[in-house]
Amino acid sequence: MKFKKNILITGGTGSFGSNFARFALKKKLFNKVIIFSRDELKQHEMKNEEIFKKNFKNVRFFIGDIRDKERLLVAFNNIDYVIHAAALKQVDTAEYNPFEFIKTNIQGTENVIQAATANKVKKVIALSTDKAVSPINLYGASKLCSDKLIIAANNVFGKNATSYSLVRYGNVMKSRGSVIPIFKENIKKKKIFKVTDEKMTRFNLTINECIETVLWTLKKSIGGEIIIKKSPSYRILDIAKAIDSKNKISFVGLRPGEKIHEELISKNDNDIIFDVGNYYILLNKTLGNKIDKIIKTMKLSKRLKPFSYNSGDNKRFLSINEIKKLI
Repeated sequence: MKFKKNILITGGTGSFGSNFARFALKKKLFNKVIIFSRDELKQHEMKNEEIFKKNFKNVRFFIGDIRDKERLLVAFNNIDYVIHAAALKQVDTAEYNPFEFIKTNIQGTENVIQAATANKVKKVIALSTDKAVSPINLYGASKLCSDKLIIAANNVFGKNATSYSLVRYGNVMKSRGSVIPIFKENIKKKKIFKVTDEKMTRFNLTINECIETVLWTLKKSIGGEIIIKKSPSYRILDIAKAIDSKNKISFVGLRPGEKIHEELISKNDNDIIFDVGNYYILLNKTLGNKIDKIIKTMKLSKRLKPFSYNSGDNKRFLSINEIKKLI
């Protein structure tokens, strides 16, 4: 899968962005990979990694914030594809800093859309989250608005050449701030595991599966799709047991805005759902006539009735031994 185009990643120093960049450079998928982020230190650290030194002719670093549309207009010049991964993401932080999350997640996404359209970017793939489905917290609500902006951009700009699609997924295994790194740090410091609820479950997706899903979407999407990778679930208690079955566990209760189960498809969503093997594709009815074009071009046939795709009711759960192997 060689694209031979220029790609820019907003939030390019984050967990997804940095790993996507490494993968893309290693596989030589694009002519140029542009890292766009506001974190000078992380960019400096990435520049000193061997993979970036080795491919210095094919990579560029841009300091910038998606809140700054003027900077995006410059950065998107001569860019074919944009992966929009930049966001503020901590659920509890959002509850106490709502204005900042709105500025980045909503207004920042609007700036990405405006800059991509102005520069005639071919495709924008934005990363979504389970928190945007039936949101109960500010972070989820801001991502829902962001998602709506991305999908609506396919209609707002008429016959504009830029297409906008979404990739939605839940927990990414071993990403920054997720449960596995936290529990492993607890073991090092000889601390007990703190679990919010004994019934808590999450979807499991590796970073490589996230990258594969984004690349699949980049290749197949027409504009307006929400792509969801089918994933197994795990119980948080099983994660604790897989890391150290003898360590003590303390139940501390749900944090502000936290859900017991992740949900990637809501039964109440006004979406048309298709099964395409490893993925679900959601098409919102607001796309109108574009729906028929997407169905025909992507050859979608297996349409499903509305259902809730959540980590608690999932048919496939990882065993403790499977979790150990993954860790």
